[in-house]
Amino acid sequence: MQDIAIVIILLAVVTALAEVTDKIKIPYPILLVVAGIAIGMIPGMPSISLNPDIVFLVFLPPVLYASAWNTSWPDFKAAKRPIILLATGCVIFTTCAVAWVAHMVIPGFNWAEAFVLGAIISPPDAVAATAATKGLSVPKRVITILEGESLVNDATGLIAYRYAVVAVGTGVFSIWDAGIQFFIVATGGIVLGLLIGWSFKWIHKFTPDNPTTDTTLTFLAPFVAYLVAESVHVSGVLAVVTTGLYVAWNSSEVFSQQTRLQAYGSWNTVLFILNGVIFILIGLQLPEIVKNIGANSFWAWKYAIIISIAVIVGRIIWVYPGTYIPRWLSRKIREREPETNIKLATIVAWSGMRGVVSLAAALALPLTGKGTEPFPHRNLIIFLTFCVIFSTLVLQGLTLRPLINWFGLQADGKDQEEEQRARLLIASSIIEHIEENYALSLSDEVLNQIKTKYEIRIQRLRKDETEKKLNEEEIRAFHRLQQELLQKERQDLLQMRRQGKIGDEALRRIEYELDLEETRLILDQATA
Repeated sequence: MQDIAIVIILLAVVTALAEVTDKIKIPYPILLVVAGIAIGMIPGMPSISLNPDIVFLVFLPPVLYASAWNTSWPDFKAAKRPIILLATGCVIFTTCAVAWVAHMVIPGFNWAEAFVLGAIISPPDAVAATAATKGLSVPKRVITILEGESLVNDATGLIAYRYAVVAVGTGVFSIWDAGIQFFIVATGGIVLGLLIGWSFKWIHKFTPDNPTTDTTLTFLAPFVAYLVAESVHVSGVLAVVTTGLYVAWNSSEVFSQQTRLQAYGSWNTVLFILNGVIFILIGLQLPEIVKNIGANSFWAWKYAIIISIAVIVGRIIWVYPGTYIPRWLSRKIREREPETNIKLATIVAWSGMRGVVSLAAALALPLTGKGTEPFPHRNLIIFLTFCVIFSTLVLQGLTLRPLINWFGLQADGKDQEEEQRARLLIASSIIEHIEENYALSLSDEVLNQIKTKYEIRIQRLRKDETEKKLNEEEIRAFHRLQQELLQKERQDLLQMRRQGKIGDEALRRIEYELDLEETRLILDQATA
């Protein structure tokens, strides 16, 4: 009962803090981690341990799958060069840089242990990256690169981590063997992800349309991909990501409108709970971690500051040359990819927040190293990992928005332009199709009725274009008026139900239409 009560309390805290972060405009992982630390320090609070197996199985697959689902494959493909440079090159470089610093600074830290630490804290976190960049005025390509990197880099970090742990246990490490195994494990994960994605596409396509079971299958897909991949010793992370990208690309063909709406709402709720709980749990680990450090806590804090600086600086050192050198060396890159600048490179360099995967990897360290000997510096590695997570979340997460504002960066609006153009083209094409194919077979009344629907849509889209010329105050006034009119429609609807003029079925149908209209209005406001 106590564990259930703690979970309920955590969910209440997560929900309350989410409301706060929406108002103060800071990434919610920061507030959640701080809240976790504060809760963990309450006298009499039971010790809550974060089981790494639970994290890797319960939390990681759905979070990665959702991130992949919301990633545009064409955009990912167009930005694959910088994404791969960050997700593999930067992770490996950071691993080596941190290992060198740890080996030089921490007494008794041999190279194998140093590489374990480097591999654990080298990959930025998918959730933290998405939360930190949400709602920020930066070009779409930057968001694509950061989110794409966070999808793939966990595979690089975890593979390097496994080989470093083996090196601690055996005292033997071969870069050549590790490189070959990395290729096999990564390729195997991608291939398996495609096969599982195709299987779920086939299941969705050839089974009767049922929004409830279809939504349930979307939740099963990431766990199936992860478990199957891990059972055959290939990358579970890449299998989940590939499955998500493949199913998302085909979702318009295999899912009904009702399934998409239901799945979207269900996933938003589940992800909110998962992301919230996991960052609270990260914070709750600190008291236990500090207790395990014991008498060496003073020096541990000193090492934590040095390692945190090494992580942040290592990414900066990689990003600037990685941004400019390939462009200087290759004319094809300059012609194929959009122009970049120092401001955009700085945003990418400063967006390396660490999170749940790093802490789970640290907690998953075996208790023993060689034979029956305790794993060397295990408690210190876990402590340093927590400090890096906390420092990158707080320092970089809190300063990212001010940095973007200082640079004066703006979103490029390409998504909105593409959407507006597509809507106009579709509506115009439908009118032409009606005139060419139904002019003789339908009465003038029916024909005019159906054409009017699309003509009104075109007028509304062109009106939206006109709205863009309004100033900010006028746009806010326009949206406020629309919100007020929608509320008046809802009030009239409820009044008619109370007066017995309509039943619940009619109310639900009209209310559903009003909900869709309000959703469209909210999206318009978000992209205005």
